[in-house]
Amino acid sequence: MDKTGFATGYDPALSVREMAELARQAEARGYDMAFFSETVLCNRDSVTAMTAFGLATTRIALGCTQVVRLRSPVVMAQSLASLDELTGGRIVLAPGACTDKHARRHGLPPITPALTLREWVECVRLLLAGGKVTYKGESVELDGVGLNWVPPRTRIPFWFAAMSRTGLRLAGQFADGVLLDAHTSPEYVANAIAVVKDAARQAGRRDWATFEVAQIIPCSVEDSHDKALEAVRWEAASRFESPNFPAETERRLRVGEPAIDRADFPMLQEALARGGKAGIAKALPRRLIENTTATGTPEEAVDRVKCYRRAGVTFPLIRPQAPHQVIRILDLFAKTSE
Repeated sequence: MDKTGFATGYDPALSVREMAELARQAEARGYDMAFFSETVLCNRDSVTAMTAFGLATTRIALGCTQVVRLRSPVVMAQSLASLDELTGGRIVLAPGACTDKHARRHGLPPITPALTLREWVECVRLLLAGGKVTYKGESVELDGVGLNWVPPRTRIPFWFAAMSRTGLRLAGQFADGVLLDAHTSPEYVANAIAVVKDAARQAGRRDWATFEVAQIIPCSVEDSHDKALEAVRWEAASRFESPNFPAETERRLRVGEPAIDRADFPMLQEALARGGKAGIAKALPRRLIENTTATGTPEEAVDRVKCYRRAGVTFPLIRPQAPHQVIRILDLFAKTSE
């Protein structure tokens, strides 16, 4: 049976209690996962959210992003094992590389993102497996460190959060799955999966049948297509407001993102300079938003998610774009009724 998740964490107006209640409602409607994003914007943290989600639910899998380097490998292993114990083995982690943007925000010196992602994941896995861990890498050193208790699972699924070719290849080589970037098109998805598969093949992996391809899909549903489009503009604009634009966007283009047209860059940069994020939101071409989200009437949104599944997404994580849409979207993709 197709799996479907409910995603949250981006709206600063939602408290942890409110998000946990939505996780409970998602479980009651038959969803397979409640997923929380720990963002660079420093909204709520994932450990608190996963604790609340775990206490509010009994069956549903619980996933979250965490950026490596923001917690030591030992603290990450402690937190994951504790959350897994609390929830009865329902935790999935989507570790993300600590980019220069993350490092600057948290006052950390820059280190190669791919290097730290690989070394942190290796250390956390070793710590969860048990015993004393001695590890000497370029960014991590451990000397005979181990958890002082036995975790309920010695291996927690890791879906690497990846956007660039480098991150996608790391996912194919080392991860149990991949969490593809939000606000990307089904065509990008197909191209990204090809990169992941190629890396897995070159690494000699034979477990592709169990490899999970997850993606957060921004979903905006209204009675009219145009109204739904307007509700998603603000978040879509966040992909182009960074001081690193267009460098970050180029990473998606190098994977193969046909929804973005380089010819729009001068117009978007001018809109950013004049009006900031609001200027970008107003200037974004509607075709770009339509091609990188599930937006429109209920029927259009459902059909769009099917496009992502056909492109290779095995675990779509539906993220509503406006507070008043949440229950409607939960009902729209429900498998059972409360």
